[in-house]
Amino acid sequence: MPDQDICSYINEPRLVARKFLARPQHEGVGAVVRRSIGRFELKYFDPFIVLDEFSVTAPAGFPDHPHRGFETVTYMLQGAITHEDFEGHKGTIEAGDLQWMTAGRGIVHSEMPAAQGTQKGLQLWINLASKHKMIEPRYQEMLSKDIAETMIDGIKVRVIAGEALGIKSPIYTRTPTMYLDFTLKPGAHLQQIIPKSWNAFVYILEGEGVFGNQKSQPVTSHHILLLGSGDGLEAWNKSSKVLRFILVGGEPLGESVVQFGPFVMNTQEEIDQTIDDFENYTNGFEKARHWRSESAISLDY
Repeated sequence: MPDQDICSYINEPRLVARKFLARPQHEGVGAVVRRSIGRFELKYFDPFIVLDEFSVTAPAGFPDHPHRGFETVTYMLQGAITHEDFEGHKGTIEAGDLQWMTAGRGIVHSEMPAAQGTQKGLQLWINLASKHKMIEPRYQEMLSKDIAETMIDGIKVRVIAGEALGIKSPIYTRTPTMYLDFTLKPGAHLQQIIPKSWNAFVYILEGEGVFGNQKSQPVTSHHILLLGSGDGLEAWNKSSKVLRFILVGGEPLGESVVQFGPFVMNTQEEIDQTIDDFENYTNGFEKARHWRSESAISLDY
């Protein structure tokens, strides 16, 4: 079986090095996020800048705002979000859909609710190496039906990026990254390899699970678990309900990081230049001078 082949390579399971609860905070205009990476307990986890579990109900949302120097990965869990940007790209991502956006040298966009009720999802910011920070913006989008998925021995995985249980994602990651959405039925036991040199974490979406060592205490939803050294993750669902979590890993860049809100560069001088570029509509932000999203116009943001 594919999972047995993969599991046989795990010699040193990663233990949980740190864990904490992602508490709600306000972000955007009226939106609520549970931020686990990018807050005071964990300002940066190379190469990851931010992880938000967001919850937004119209007219709240994330109106027109800029980015430079990294990628945003938006994965919808419930409802739908419409994205617009100054390059003319517009689309709606619904539950289970994925958008992998490379901001590169600069983008201004909006992300607003596209359905009734509350929209929920995850947004991960992945840093770009200095050599990639000023590349042209681009998108990779996948509908839910096109995301690689399989189920073996009570374990379902959706492979957003990387490989698990013998299946691979077609998503291209400039910063080498794995992003796996696991659902474990009661009694299921997972073993998943992770490159030894990568940083990795678990974020629990639903239920409770045991991670790293089966004698550890169960951890519940909205907790982030930073994994220590090793070559793989072991997880158990010892409860009577399903356990759902994401496992994310990435190759550390090992470069200096200077962040000013939605801009992430390597030096303060580059941040100063980015602010100047944005304020003067230059060097990648030219189209921002005359652009406003349709949602911003209709809501008069």
